[in-house]
Amino acid sequence: MRLPAVGKVDEIHNISLATRAGAEASDMLKYFSERIPATFVYAGIDVERNGLLSGTRGEQIAGRFGMVRTSAFPRGEYWTGLISALEDSLRPHCHQPGTLTGLEEYLHRRTGGMIGSLLRLIRGTAIQAVLDGTEEITRTSLDSIGVDIASETAGTGRRRPGAPRGDT
Repeated sequence: MRLPAVGKVDEIHNISLATRAGAEASDMLKYFSERIPATFVYAGIDVERNGLLSGTRGEQIAGRFGMVRTSAFPRGEYWTGLISALEDSLRPHCHQPGTLTGLEEYLHRRTGGMIGSLLRLIRGTAIQAVLDGTEEITRTSLDSIGVDIASETAGTGRRRPGAPRGDT
């Protein structure tokens, strides 16, 4: 049995139809959809607002694809599964398995349920654990790592390192 082909293109929000290169990239996305027997997944942030879907070229792209809007992960089974998978991929010597899944509510509050924010926080904490020799990830060590700018400014109670501690 032959599996269907899938093509994935990320960061399409960086395509500007106002530039020649952007217009050519847009034409190529259209070309792929017309000539290659595959399902294409184009991913980007605020694609509707950045101009990729406006004007003649944009209308051609918009007429060939459907939009699947995504948002942050809600707390629950999938969020906990994501945390568990991340924890399984990091193996500091002194880390107690299950620590991060036990902090799923805290991690959701710090990151707003955003995968990129979660990855940055856990990766930064793991790197710090290796550098300082503790080789474990704890709530205290997570508190010492700042979240990304988007999470910090989202008003969800997350803070920068060195900022006064609240209920995060």
